[in-house]
Amino acid sequence: MLDAAWDALRGVYDPELYLDVVSLGLVYAVRAEGGTVVVDMTMTTPGCPASEVLPEMARTAIADAVNGAVGVDVRVVWDPPWSPAMIDEEAAAALGFRAR
Repeated sequence: MLDAAWDALRGVYDPELYLDVVSLGLVYAVRAEGGTVVVDMTMTTPGCPASEVLPEMARTAIADAVNGAVGVDVRVVWDPPWSPAMIDEEAAAALGFRAR
């Protein structure tokens, strides 16, 4: 179930950056709590224009991946704050950042 959730999140793309939320480092945790998959994720900034759509896209992707077998709760968290250092190397290269 958790592997399916992670895989589903790799298919959720930020509409501005065109990279998936996992590669961007926006997903902090995916865990099971009772019969629910709980996702802690963040946005690039508190005023992110995608702040309403991305969590719903993540919830829908996971619900579809598990065929509605469990509940899905996507929580937007701000601690720790996101930074470009959280982007994986491949995604950073796609954005033009040099390798760390």
